[in-house]
Formats: sequence, C-alpha cells, structure tokens
Amino acid sequence: QVQLGESGGGLVQPGGSLRLSCAVSGFSFSIYDMGWYRQAPRKQRELVAFITSGGSTNYADSVKGRFTISRDNAEKTVFLQMNSLKPEDTAVYYCTAKFSIRNYWGQGTQVTVSS
Repeated sequence: QVQLGESGGGLVQPGGSLRLSCAVSGFSFSIYDMGWYRQAPRKQRELVAFITSGGSTNYADSVKGRFTISRDNAEKTVFLQMNSLKPEDTAVYYCTAKFSIRNYWGQGTQVTVSS
C-alpha cells in the first residue's frame, strides 16, 4: 500500500523556520523523483521544490535561497527546510512522488506564517 505522510507543519512567525518531512512506504523510493507542492486558499497548487532520484534539485523562484529540499533514501524520507518564512508562504504543503506514469500524493500539512 502506497503511503506518503507529511509532518512538520505548524504556525510560525515571519522570519522563522520549519522543516517538513515526508516519510513514504509501499514503493521503491530511491528511483522516484520527489517534490513539494503547496496550495494557498483560492489559489492553484504550485510546485515549490523538486529533487530527482539522482539528487538534482529545482526550486520555484519565490523560494530560491530560502528553501532547501533533500532526501534520505535509506529512511525513505524527503525533507523541505524552510527558512526566512513569509506570510505568503502560508499554504497546505503536499509531498509528491513521480516515476514514469506513476504519481503519488500525500494528504498535506498546513503551514501558517503569521505574527
């Protein structure tokens, strides 16, 4: 059974940091490209960061220099380190796994940046 479980979301003040984790099971994690998307209220879901099975990364312009995606193949977990958070980063953050035509999604974790 495929499972993606996000954790680490919460309420943080502007300028603060959070680290999201996504632990997976039920598929061969190491061969999948992994990503983080987010969806703010009344907005479309957007790509935040992506890491390939080989470790190459890509970021949305809005988070470059502030967010870092990484993966631990032994632990079957992908991380998103978020620094210098802004109110506009407030959204539900989703973990995704992609290999060929297979694409899996987690349930999401809420991140709220507010004073």
